[in-house]
Amino acid sequence: MSKLPLPDLGAYLREQRENAQLSLRQLAELAGVSNPYLSQIERGLKKPSAEILQQIARALQVSAESLYVRAGILDERVTDPNAAADVLSAIAADPVLTERQRAVLVEIYLSFVGESAGEEPETTSRTGRGAATYGRRTSRGGASDATPKEE
Repeated sequence: MSKLPLPDLGAYLREQRENAQLSLRQLAELAGVSNPYLSQIERGLKKPSAEILQQIARALQVSAESLYVRAGILDERVTDPNAAADVLSAIAADPVLTERQRAVLVEIYLSFVGESAGEEPETTSRTGRGAATYGRRTSRGGASDATPKEE
């Protein structure tokens, strides 16, 4: 199961949106993205970031991991798919984290597990640590937010 093409992501999103009985405009509003951008994602014209996929997944009440796989951000390289799902689910479910903190943690995690796939390594590969890129966030009353990821 290699990376699926973006049109597959779009078709999957459209299917999930229709199953949820949401219009494109309603989903865009729930996810906090523009209607035209969401339309372009559904048609396979745009590749959304992990943060946007997380917002869409939350609005559709589907697994963000399934969207990451379909977008090619997370692939079969993960030896135990449940491990990645557990990490990403824990981040998504943590009530202490802000939306921005969740998005950053997901980006950092995916940059480490997806580094050889070449998806987003430039933001972290030069430093070797994703938290260094987002260091300004850790001083905001949540110094422990990035600390476990650096171990």
